[in-house]
Amino acid sequence: MGDLIVEAHKETTEERQKWPIVMAHRFADRHDYSAFERARMVVAKAWILKKHFDGFPKTSDFDLKKIELPDLKDGELLLESVFLSVDPYMRPYSRRYMKEGDIMIGTQVARIVESKNPTFAVGAFVVGNKGWRTHFISDGKDLQLLPSNWPESLPKSLALGTVGMPGLTAYFGLLEVCKMKPGETVLVNAAAGAVGSVVGQLAKIGGCKVVGCAGSDDKVAYLKKIGFDEAFNYKTVKSLDEALSKASPDGYDCFFDNVGGEFACVAINQMKKYGRIAVCGAISQYNDSVPQKGPYLQLPMIFKELQMEGFIVSRWNHRREEGLQALLKWVVEGKVKYHEQVTEGFENMPVAFMGMLKGENLGKAVVKM
Repeated sequence: MGDLIVEAHKETTEERQKWPIVMAHRFADRHDYSAFERARMVVAKAWILKKHFDGFPKTSDFDLKKIELPDLKDGELLLESVFLSVDPYMRPYSRRYMKEGDIMIGTQVARIVESKNPTFAVGAFVVGNKGWRTHFISDGKDLQLLPSNWPESLPKSLALGTVGMPGLTAYFGLLEVCKMKPGETVLVNAAAGAVGSVVGQLAKIGGCKVVGCAGSDDKVAYLKKIGFDEAFNYKTVKSLDEALSKASPDGYDCFFDNVGGEFACVAINQMKKYGRIAVCGAISQYNDSVPQKGPYLQLPMIFKELQMEGFIVSRWNHRREEGLQALLKWVVEGKVKYHEQVTEGFENMPVAFMGMLKGENLGKAVVKM
Protein backbone atom coordinates (compact mmCIF):
# COMPACT_ATOMS: atom_id res chain seq x y z
CA MET A 1 0.00 0.00 0.00
CA GLY A 2 2.83 2.38 0.94
CA ASP A 3 4.59 1.68 -2.38
CA LEU A 4 1.43 2.63 -4.28
CA ILE A 5 1.18 5.94 -2.41
CA VAL A 6 4.83 6.76 -3.14
CA GLU A 7 4.38 5.91 -6.84
CA ALA A 8 1.21 8.01 -7.07
CA HIS A 9 3.01 10.95 -5.40
CA LYS A 10 5.92 10.55 -7.82
CA GLU A 11 3.61 10.61 -10.82
CA THR A 12 1.84 13.69 -9.49
CA THR A 13 5.14 15.51 -8.97
CA GLU A 14 6.34 14.63 -12.48
CA GLU A 15 3.06 15.79 -13.99
CA ARG A 16 3.35 19.10 -12.13
CA GLN A 17 6.86 19.61 -13.46
CA LYS A 18 5.48 19.23 -16.99
CA TRP A 19 2.69 21.77 -16.50
CA PRO A 20 4.66 24.80 -17.87
CA ILE A 21 5.54 22.84 -21.00
CA VAL A 22 1.97 21.56 -21.45
CA MET A 23 0.57 25.08 -21.01
CA ALA A 24 3.12 26.46 -23.45
CA HIS A 25 2.09 23.97 -26.12
CA ARG A 26 -1.59 24.70 -25.49
CA PHE A 27 -0.79 28.41 -25.97
CA ALA A 28 1.04 27.61 -29.19
CA ASP A 29 -1.81 25.46 -30.46
CA ARG A 30 -4.44 28.10 -29.78
CA HIS A 31 -2.34 31.05 -30.92
CA ASP A 32 0.83 31.46 -32.99
CA TYR A 33 3.79 29.35 -31.94
CA SER A 34 6.33 31.75 -33.45
CA ALA A 35 4.75 34.60 -31.47
CA PHE A 36 5.14 32.54 -28.33
CA GLU A 37 8.79 31.93 -29.11
CA ARG A 38 9.40 35.63 -29.67
CA ALA A 39 7.65 36.51 -26.43
CA ARG A 40 10.53 35.05 -24.51
CA MET A 41 12.97 37.60 -23.11
CA VAL A 42 15.74 38.60 -25.56
CA VAL A 43 19.16 39.05 -23.99
CA ALA A 44 21.48 41.27 -26.01
CA LYS A 45 25.25 41.43 -25.69
CA ALA A 46 27.00 44.79 -25.86
CA TRP A 47 30.58 46.03 -25.67
CA ILE A 48 30.99 48.84 -23.13
CA LEU A 49 33.69 51.50 -23.00
CA LYS A 50 34.96 50.52 -19.56
CA LYS A 51 37.78 53.06 -19.51
CA HIS A 52 38.63 55.97 -21.81
CA PHE A 53 41.56 55.14 -24.06
CA ASP A 54 44.94 56.40 -22.90
CA GLY A 55 47.13 56.14 -25.96
CA PHE A 56 46.46 53.07 -28.06
CA PRO A 57 43.31 51.13 -27.00
CA LYS A 58 43.74 47.97 -24.89
CA THR A 59 41.45 44.98 -24.40
CA SER A 60 41.07 46.01 -20.74
CA ASP A 61 39.40 49.24 -21.91
CA PHE A 62 36.34 47.22 -22.99
CA ASP A 63 33.78 45.15 -21.11
CA LEU A 64 31.19 42.72 -22.49
CA LYS A 65 27.74 43.10 -20.89
CA LYS A 66 24.38 41.39 -21.20
CA ILE A 67 21.22 43.49 -21.49
CA GLU A 68 17.66 42.18 -21.17
CA LEU A 69 15.42 43.80 -23.76
CA PRO A 70 11.78 44.63 -22.92
CA ASP A 71 8.76 43.50 -24.92
CA LEU A 72 8.00 45.55 -28.00
CA LYS A 73 5.52 48.42 -27.88
CA ASP A 74 3.38 49.46 -30.81
CA GLY A 75 5.54 51.14 -33.45
CA GLU A 76 8.73 49.36 -32.36
CA LEU A 77 10.82 46.61 -33.90
CA LEU A 78 13.44 44.15 -32.69
CA LEU A 79 16.63 43.84 -34.71
CA GLU A 80 19.60 41.50 -34.77
CA SER A 81 22.99 42.77 -35.92
CA VAL A 82 24.42 40.80 -38.86
CA PHE A 83 27.53 42.88 -39.63
CA LEU A 84 29.13 45.54 -37.44
CA SER A 85 31.54 48.25 -38.48
CA VAL A 86 34.85 49.30 -36.94
CA ASP A 87 36.12 52.68 -38.14
CA PRO A 88 38.93 55.13 -37.30
CA TYR A 89 36.51 57.86 -36.21
CA MET A 90 35.50 55.76 -33.20
CA ARG A 91 38.84 56.51 -31.54
CA PRO A 92 38.55 60.34 -31.29
CA TYR A 93 34.75 60.33 -31.07
CA SER A 94 34.82 58.08 -28.01
CA ARG A 95 36.71 60.73 -26.04
CA ARG A 96 34.60 63.60 -27.31
CA TYR A 97 31.11 62.10 -27.15
CA MET A 98 31.15 59.09 -24.81
CA LYS A 99 31.24 58.50 -21.08
CA GLU A 100 32.82 55.50 -19.41
CA GLY A 101 30.14 52.84 -19.18
CA ASP A 102 28.50 53.78 -22.50
CA ILE A 103 28.03 51.24 -25.28
CA MET A 104 30.75 51.66 -27.92
CA ILE A 105 29.54 53.79 -30.81
CA GLY A 106 29.18 52.40 -34.30
CA THR A 107 26.93 51.24 -37.10
CA GLN A 108 25.61 47.86 -38.15
CA VAL A 109 23.67 46.07 -40.83
CA ALA A 110 20.80 44.46 -38.94
CA ARG A 111 17.93 42.13 -39.76
CA ILE A 112 14.41 42.79 -38.45
CA VAL A 113 13.30 39.78 -36.40
CA GLU A 114 10.05 41.18 -34.99
CA SER A 115 8.04 44.23 -35.95
CA LYS A 116 5.13 46.19 -34.56
CA ASN A 117 5.82 48.95 -37.05
CA PRO A 118 3.98 48.72 -40.39
CA THR A 119 6.80 50.52 -42.21
CA PHE A 120 9.31 47.73 -41.50
CA ALA A 121 8.73 44.09 -42.45
CA VAL A 122 10.26 41.12 -40.65
CA GLY A 123 13.29 39.87 -42.58
CA ALA A 124 14.22 43.25 -44.06
CA PHE A 125 17.77 44.57 -43.67
CA VAL A 126 18.61 48.05 -42.43
CA VAL A 127 21.60 50.15 -41.45
CA GLY A 128 21.48 51.24 -37.82
CA ASN A 129 23.63 53.41 -35.60
CA LYS A 130 23.18 51.54 -32.33
CA GLY A 131 26.77 50.75 -31.41
CA TRP A 132 28.47 47.46 -30.61
CA ARG A 133 25.49 45.28 -29.67
CA THR A 134 23.96 42.03 -30.91
CA HIS A 135 20.28 43.03 -30.64
CA PHE A 136 18.39 46.27 -30.14
CA ILE A 137 14.93 47.83 -30.22
CA SER A 138 14.10 50.82 -32.41
CA ASP A 139 11.09 52.92 -33.36
CA GLY A 140 12.47 52.97 -36.92
CA LYS A 141 13.21 56.69 -37.09
CA ASP A 142 16.97 56.13 -36.86
CA LEU A 143 17.09 53.26 -39.38
CA GLN A 144 17.82 53.29 -43.10
CA LEU A 145 16.58 50.48 -45.30
CA LEU A 146 19.06 49.11 -47.81
CA PRO A 147 18.30 50.47 -51.30
CA SER A 148 15.42 48.57 -52.90
CA ASN A 149 17.59 47.81 -55.95
CA TRP A 150 20.34 46.17 -53.87
CA PRO A 151 21.37 43.01 -55.80
CA GLU A 152 21.09 39.69 -53.96
CA SER A 153 24.61 38.82 -55.15
CA LEU A 154 26.14 41.85 -53.41
CA PRO A 155 27.30 41.42 -49.78
CA LYS A 156 25.07 43.42 -47.45
CA SER A 157 28.15 44.34 -45.45
CA LEU A 158 29.01 46.80 -48.24
CA ALA A 159 26.32 49.05 -46.73
CA LEU A 160 28.94 49.73 -44.03
CA GLY A 161 31.71 50.39 -46.55
CA THR A 162 31.86 51.13 -50.25
CA VAL A 163 28.08 51.67 -50.52
CA GLY A 164 27.81 53.22 -47.07
CA MET A 165 29.35 55.93 -44.91
CA PRO A 166 32.97 55.48 -46.12
CA GLY A 167 31.90 55.50 -49.76
CA LEU A 168 29.75 58.58 -49.20
CA THR A 169 32.71 60.25 -47.48
CA ALA A 170 34.82 59.67 -50.58
CA TYR A 171 32.02 60.78 -52.91
CA PHE A 172 31.16 64.08 -51.26
CA GLY A 173 34.73 64.82 -50.19
CA LEU A 174 35.91 64.65 -53.79
CA LEU A 175 32.93 66.36 -55.41
CA GLU A 176 32.12 69.05 -52.87
CA VAL A 177 35.37 69.74 -51.00
CA CYS A 178 38.16 68.88 -53.47
CA LYS A 179 35.92 69.84 -56.41
CA MET A 180 38.04 67.62 -58.65
CA LYS A 181 38.08 68.24 -62.38
CA PRO A 182 39.05 65.96 -65.29
CA GLY A 183 42.78 66.06 -66.02
CA GLU A 184 43.78 67.01 -62.47
CA THR A 185 46.08 65.03 -60.18
CA VAL A 186 44.65 63.68 -56.92
CA LEU A 187 46.72 62.50 -53.93
CA VAL A 188 45.19 60.27 -51.26
CA ASN A 189 46.88 58.74 -48.22
CA ALA A 190 45.70 55.67 -46.27
CA ALA A 191 44.70 54.78 -49.81
CA ALA A 192 44.03 51.07 -49.18
CA GLY A 193 41.53 51.80 -46.44
CA ALA A 194 37.74 51.94 -46.58
CA VAL A 195 37.62 55.60 -47.66
CA GLY A 196 40.91 55.98 -49.52
CA SER A 197 40.38 53.04 -51.86
CA VAL A 198 37.04 54.53 -52.99
CA VAL A 199 38.55 58.02 -53.33
CA GLY A 200 41.12 56.78 -55.82
CA GLN A 201 38.62 54.87 -57.92
CA LEU A 202 36.11 57.73 -58.02
CA ALA A 203 38.90 60.11 -59.06
CA LYS A 204 39.75 57.77 -61.94
CA ILE A 205 36.09 57.68 -62.98
CA GLY A 206 36.24 61.49 -62.92
CA GLY A 207 39.17 61.53 -65.36
CA CYS A 208 41.96 62.33 -62.90
CA LYS A 209 45.47 60.99 -62.40
CA VAL A 210 45.59 59.31 -58.97
CA VAL A 211 48.54 58.83 -56.61
CA GLY A 212 48.08 56.78 -53.44
CA CYS A 213 50.24 55.72 -50.55
CA ALA A 214 49.79 52.88 -48.09
CA GLY A 215 51.69 51.08 -45.34
CA SER A 216 52.64 47.74 -46.94
CA ASP A 217 53.77 46.33 -50.27
CA ASP A 218 50.64 44.16 -50.46
CA LYS A 219 48.47 47.27 -50.12
CA VAL A 220 50.47 49.05 -52.81
CA ALA A 221 49.94 46.08 -55.13
CA TYR A 222 46.21 46.25 -54.42
CA LEU A 223 46.09 49.96 -55.26
CA LYS A 224 47.70 49.32 -58.63
CA LYS A 225 45.29 46.44 -59.22
CA ILE A 226 42.25 48.71 -58.75
CA GLY A 227 43.58 51.39 -61.08
CA PHE A 228 45.77 53.84 -59.18
CA ASP A 229 48.29 55.44 -61.57
CA GLU A 230 51.04 55.60 -58.95
CA ALA A 231 51.34 54.06 -55.50
CA PHE A 232 54.12 53.68 -52.94
CA ASN A 233 54.79 52.32 -49.46
CA TYR A 234 55.38 55.32 -47.22
CA LYS A 235 57.09 53.11 -44.63
CA THR A 236 59.90 51.99 -46.95
CA VAL A 237 60.65 55.10 -49.05
CA LYS A 238 63.82 56.96 -48.05
CA SER A 239 62.15 60.34 -48.42
CA LEU A 240 58.43 61.02 -48.46
CA ASP A 241 59.06 64.35 -50.18
CA GLU A 242 61.04 62.67 -52.98
CA ALA A 243 58.46 59.87 -53.36
CA LEU A 244 55.64 62.39 -53.77
CA SER A 245 57.67 64.44 -56.25
CA LYS A 246 58.59 61.36 -58.28
CA ALA A 247 54.97 60.17 -58.44
CA SER A 248 53.80 63.56 -59.78
CA PRO A 249 56.63 65.96 -60.72
CA ASP A 250 54.13 68.72 -61.52
CA GLY A 251 52.53 68.52 -58.08
CA TYR A 252 48.95 67.91 -56.95
CA ASP A 253 45.69 69.73 -57.58
CA CYS A 254 43.74 67.83 -54.90
CA PHE A 255 44.86 66.16 -51.68
CA PHE A 256 42.41 63.93 -49.81
CA ASP A 257 43.98 63.66 -46.36
CA ASN A 258 43.06 60.76 -44.06
CA VAL A 259 46.28 60.82 -42.02
CA GLY A 260 47.30 64.34 -40.99
CA GLY A 261 50.49 64.89 -39.00
CA GLU A 262 53.89 64.73 -40.69
CA PHE A 263 52.51 63.38 -43.97
CA ALA A 264 50.22 66.39 -44.41
CA CYS A 265 53.04 68.80 -43.59
CA VAL A 266 55.21 67.27 -46.31
CA ALA A 267 52.44 66.86 -48.89
CA ILE A 268 51.24 70.45 -48.63
CA ASN A 269 54.53 71.62 -50.11
CA GLN A 270 53.83 69.48 -53.19
CA MET A 271 50.49 71.16 -53.92
CA LYS A 272 49.97 73.19 -57.07
CA LYS A 273 48.93 76.83 -56.96
CA TYR A 274 45.23 77.10 -55.94
CA GLY A 275 45.18 73.45 -54.87
CA ARG A 276 42.37 72.05 -52.69
CA ILE A 277 42.82 69.89 -49.61
CA ALA A 278 39.99 67.85 -48.07
CA VAL A 279 40.77 67.02 -44.44
CA CYS A 280 38.84 63.83 -43.77
CA GLY A 281 40.83 62.26 -40.94
CA ALA A 282 43.99 62.41 -38.86
CA ILE A 283 44.63 58.80 -37.91
CA SER A 284 48.32 59.49 -37.28
CA GLN A 285 47.27 61.56 -34.25
CA TYR A 286 44.30 59.65 -32.82
CA ASN A 287 46.33 57.67 -30.30
CA ASP A 288 48.71 60.43 -29.21
CA SER A 289 48.70 61.10 -25.47
CA VAL A 290 50.60 64.34 -26.10
CA PRO A 291 49.55 66.52 -29.08
CA GLN A 292 52.01 66.72 -31.97
CA LYS A 293 53.73 70.02 -32.68
CA GLY A 294 54.57 71.68 -36.06
CA PRO A 295 55.93 72.20 -38.64
CA TYR A 296 53.15 74.60 -39.47
CA LEU A 297 51.15 75.03 -42.65
CA GLN A 298 50.51 78.75 -42.94
CA LEU A 299 53.35 79.73 -45.28
CA PRO A 300 52.67 77.20 -48.05
CA MET A 301 48.94 77.88 -47.62
CA ILE A 302 49.57 81.58 -48.27
CA PHE A 303 52.11 81.43 -51.09
CA LYS A 304 50.29 78.65 -52.98
CA GLU A 305 46.87 80.20 -52.19
CA LEU A 306 45.53 76.83 -51.12
CA GLN A 307 42.09 75.92 -49.85
CA MET A 308 41.98 73.47 -46.93
CA GLU A 309 38.63 72.34 -45.56
CA GLY A 310 37.72 69.83 -42.88
CA PHE A 311 34.45 67.97 -43.28
CA ILE A 312 32.12 65.36 -41.83
CA VAL A 313 29.99 63.40 -44.27
CA SER A 314 26.75 63.99 -42.36
CA ARG A 315 26.74 67.50 -43.86
CA TRP A 316 25.26 65.90 -46.98
CA ASN A 317 22.66 63.67 -45.33
CA HIS A 318 20.02 65.32 -47.50
CA ARG A 319 21.84 63.91 -50.56
CA ARG A 320 22.48 60.48 -49.13
CA GLU A 321 20.28 58.67 -51.64
CA GLU A 322 22.06 60.37 -54.55
CA GLY A 323 25.45 59.20 -53.30
CA LEU A 324 24.31 55.65 -52.49
CA GLN A 325 22.73 55.15 -55.90
CA ALA A 326 25.84 56.43 -57.70
CA LEU A 327 28.12 54.18 -55.66
CA LEU A 328 25.85 51.15 -56.03
CA LYS A 329 25.71 51.65 -59.80
CA TRP A 330 29.50 51.83 -60.11
CA VAL A 331 29.98 48.74 -57.95
CA VAL A 332 27.45 46.73 -59.97
CA GLU A 333 29.11 47.87 -63.21
CA GLY A 334 32.54 46.85 -61.88
CA LYS A 335 33.91 50.39 -62.06
CA VAL A 336 34.43 50.49 -58.29
CA LYS A 337 35.99 47.40 -56.74
CA TYR A 338 35.94 46.55 -53.07
CA HIS A 339 37.77 44.45 -50.51
CA GLU A 340 36.63 43.62 -47.00
CA GLN A 341 38.60 42.54 -43.95
CA VAL A 342 36.05 40.33 -42.18
CA THR A 343 36.51 39.26 -38.56
CA GLU A 344 34.23 36.47 -37.35
CA GLY A 345 32.44 36.69 -34.01
CA PHE A 346 30.96 39.47 -31.90
CA GLU A 347 33.40 38.61 -29.11
CA ASN A 348 36.22 39.84 -31.41
CA MET A 349 34.96 43.41 -31.81
CA PRO A 350 37.82 44.98 -29.77
CA VAL A 351 40.42 42.89 -31.62
CA ALA A 352 39.03 43.99 -35.00
CA PHE A 353 38.93 47.62 -33.85
CA MET A 354 42.52 47.63 -32.63
CA GLY A 355 43.72 45.79 -35.74
CA MET A 356 42.08 48.42 -37.93
CA LEU A 357 43.82 51.21 -36.00
CA LYS A 358 47.13 49.41 -36.57
CA GLY A 359 46.44 49.34 -40.30
CA GLU A 360 46.03 45.57 -40.50
CA ASN A 361 42.96 45.84 -42.72
CA LEU A 362 42.87 45.97 -46.50
CA GLY A 363 39.70 47.82 -47.49
CA LYS A 364 36.80 47.97 -45.06
CA ALA A 365 37.06 46.27 -41.66
CA VAL A 366 33.82 44.60 -40.54
CA VAL A 367 32.80 42.05 -37.94
CA LYS A 368 30.42 39.25 -38.94
CA MET A 369 28.08 37.89 -36.30
